[in-house]
Amino acid sequence: QVQLVESGGGSVQPGGSLRLSCSASGLIFRVNDMGWYRQAPGKQRELVARISRDVTTNYADSVKGRFTISRDSAKYTAWLQMNSLKPEDTAVYFCLMVITTWGPTMATSDYWGQGTQVTVSS
Repeated sequence: QVQLVESGGGSVQPGGSLRLSCSASGLIFRVNDMGWYRQAPGKQRELVARISRDVTTNYADSVKGRFTISRDSAKYTAWLQMNSLKPEDTAVYFCLMVITTWGPTMATSDYWGQGTQVTVSS
């Protein structure tokens, strides 16, 4: 019905940059919030950044000033620009989109990407 595809993860040295992208496809009527979450080994999934349809953003304190979330609602795409990366940013990053789909009931649900590994190490 709806699929999210992420790209852009990889390995980088401390202080480096990466840009993640996430695109949705399917029977999409409207994409509401878009967001990025991450999960490090042995830890719970946590919010990294979130952006609403009116482009209001929310960031985890640990990434403020270093990460920037953006979106293109017409292309159902979100990006996460990550600068000044630190070893503690190492995690699997997941894209979330809150999507209203076409159908008799026009349901709104959370959809997740498959996750992309980000490793920050010297």
